[in-house]
Amino acid sequence: MARIDFYILPDTTLEARLQFACKLAETIHRKGYRLHLHCEDKALAEQADEALWQFREDAYLPHALEDSDMAASVPITLGWQQLPVPTQETALLNLHPDIPDGVERYSRIAEIINQHQQVLVAKRACWQRYKEMGHEVVPHKLGNG
Repeated sequence: MARIDFYILPDTTLEARLQFACKLAETIHRKGYRLHLHCEDKALAEQADEALWQFREDAYLPHALEDSDMAASVPITLGWQQLPVPTQETALLNLHPDIPDGVERYSRIAEIINQHQQVLVAKRACWQRYKEMGHEVVPHKLGNG
């Protein structure tokens, strides 16, 4: 069974979710994992892509959209279609409101919750479904700042 880390932000904005996704991507990359950011649609994947480019002036996180020629050669991919089959140690950061098919192939999964009502409702349902599937669900309530 997978470990699912739910990061609970005090903010309500998509920007705050994407900014935290960048911080998490940097941490995961530093630990030597591959990472797939699963988005609801191509528009959100493109927003996350832009956030990764602008995340830090002094660092670069090698990443690509799943439909890019570079996707197979970078450690961080952003997608909105089917989950890729994980190779090596691959973590999943799920920015989609639902749990994607194929999630059981990943041993580490992260979910980011903010205080936007739609996100709260969707992620509460995910939390329950993960528990029903037998996964270990670990909350991380983050404060301001």
